[in-house]
Amino acid sequence: MRRLLVRAIAVAAAFEAAPLAAQAPYPAKPITMVVPFPPGGVADLTGRPTAAAMEKALKQRIIIESKTGAGGAVGMAYVAGAKPDGYTLLMALSSISIIPEAERINGRKPPYEMNQLAPIALISADPTVLLVRAEAPWQTVGEFVADAKARPGKINYGSSGVYGTLHVAMEIFAAAADIKLWHIPYQGAGPAVTALLGGQVEALASGPSAVVSHIKAGKLRPLASWGDKRLAALPDVPTFKELGYDAEFYIWSGLFVPAGTPAPVMLDLRGAARQAANDPDFRHTMSKIETPIAYLDAPEFQRFWDRDAARLAVALRRIGRVEEK
Repeated sequence: MRRLLVRAIAVAAAFEAAPLAAQAPYPAKPITMVVPFPPGGVADLTGRPTAAAMEKALKQRIIIESKTGAGGAVGMAYVAGAKPDGYTLLMALSSISIIPEAERINGRKPPYEMNQLAPIALISADPTVLLVRAEAPWQTVGEFVADAKARPGKINYGSSGVYGTLHVAMEIFAAAADIKLWHIPYQGAGPAVTALLGGQVEALASGPSAVVSHIKAGKLRPLASWGDKRLAALPDVPTFKELGYDAEFYIWSGLFVPAGTPAPVMLDLRGAARQAANDPDFRHTMSKIETPIAYLDAPEFQRFWDRDAARLAVALRRIGRVEEK
């Protein structure tokens, strides 16, 4: 009887320990990094070298998967609803904060909420730049603002689309300068830059990497940037804050996982992102695409994200409901 009791206890203990033994160390299989925008964009160009560098730390493959549509909402919603096991990552842009608020403003149910996603690391943060054509009459922001006040709603600007990052950036500036501009949306940043170069629009907010070559070629004139300090690539261009305007905006890229991902897995991913940010190959690639690394670990990134989202929400409410044609 005693032997049977001992054997029963041993069997029970073995069953209890089985799940723990079955749990392989993370990561035990390839990881998917969802990029919610088309190939060739900021998220894709940042996501690929980030994934390659993180693979070195995690000793496991990270597969880039494009899930595009609805201005990034399709891919972001997919990750927000994914299993929180560390095998589905998201490389998102600052529009992650815009989409839910814009949907609410227009009386629609957001495809996801921000609290469904947990930040791992901020990777890059590029302030936008205010641009006009080289032959435009405005040499400075002061001249641009004075003209806009003299002719409310007459100066037009292009953007990547309604509620897009470039639209929101210009509205943040317009609010700070107390001016009214005429918005002309395009289907993406590329067409908006083309429209400015071709004279279809008079001004544009753009990420610097997309327009530096045009500035150097003398086709476009930068008036100011939305950063908290001057851009290394454009050291002669003042920031709006220097000029007395409370206008700050970044096209940033950051790494997220579904909320509820286990803390040990989060720590592994944070460590891999930290190592990636310091990887020589990663830094060289980011330098080639003229995108400055602005690494922040999860706690600092969360605070950055909260501040940025609050600022964007104010700008979106100022824009209000827009009937898209």
